[in-house]
Amino acid sequence: MSNKMKVLLTGAAGFIGAHVAQALLNRGVPVVGIDNLNAYYDPGLKRARLKALCDAPGFELIELDIGVPDALASAVCAHQDVTHVVHLAAQAGVRHSMIDPYAYVHTNMQGQVAVLECARRLPKLQHVVYASSSSVYGRNRSLPFRESDPVDVPGSFYAVSKRAAELTSESYAHLFGLPQTGLRFFTVYGPWGRPDMAYYGFAHAIASGEPVTLYAGSELARDFTYIDDVVGAVLGVLDRPPEAGVARLLNVGNDSPCTVRHLIGLLARELGRDALITDVPRPGSDMLRTWAAVEDIRAISGWMPAMPFDEGIARFVAWFRAYEGL
Repeated sequence: MSNKMKVLLTGAAGFIGAHVAQALLNRGVPVVGIDNLNAYYDPGLKRARLKALCDAPGFELIELDIGVPDALASAVCAHQDVTHVVHLAAQAGVRHSMIDPYAYVHTNMQGQVAVLECARRLPKLQHVVYASSSSVYGRNRSLPFRESDPVDVPGSFYAVSKRAAELTSESYAHLFGLPQTGLRFFTVYGPWGRPDMAYYGFAHAIASGEPVTLYAGSELARDFTYIDDVVGAVLGVLDRPPEAGVARLLNVGNDSPCTVRHLIGLLARELGRDALITDVPRPGSDMLRTWAAVEDIRAISGWMPAMPFDEGIARFVAWFRAYEGL
């Protein structure tokens, strides 16, 4: 990466954002981090992620809500030397989007517009990389999911908000020439992960001797992707922008689905406890299976996932034990 690179990174206190920020700082790239540290899940975990970043040279944190355009524009105005934008801030949670859809409009839709409005005014901008989601594939039946698949049958409002963000980027590429890459992340897991994610909740339940709720029995499967592999994907495409005016979309997944029942078994083994499984019907907002085709990102950057699933889970559990004081 060039020594002249400077990155504006939204969602700096988030799971993926904090890891990407650390990787950039390790390479000597200055990072301007933005986050509002909202209370969707424990802000204490977000602040813990930020601690190492804030102690590092080259990192600046700005605490604000990207869904408030004037505040974001004012903050970005002071950083006209930014060359790359990594937009990872989002309102996460598939099921929560059924409870509070307005939060997804505010952050995932309005926030996308606000970030791109700022980006198109940065005189040295070379590339915008932003987070999308495997959820955009919705009720598609064909596996593996490919970037060329139609994505017009969303299964949740969260998926709607992420697809809207993709379409927003497409329009900004066309209208203003912004080179952009949207990364469709597939079930990211690992140390410092989000407590609202199923694998984290399963670990809590198993460690506490509580029942684990499993949807759709043995059929439910996800393309679990380890956080270090995801960071490698982000960095791999960051300094490989498409042509001006192009907004490309790339899958970032493990290309190897695993059943959720197998995940529970691995967590139980690493925690040294039995898992008490309760089978219940799958909610309509949950996809049955996900599987990422990754040929496109490999062709562009050479990236391929490397972490074996059992090792990734072992690393997560080791961190989980330490962080939770088990």
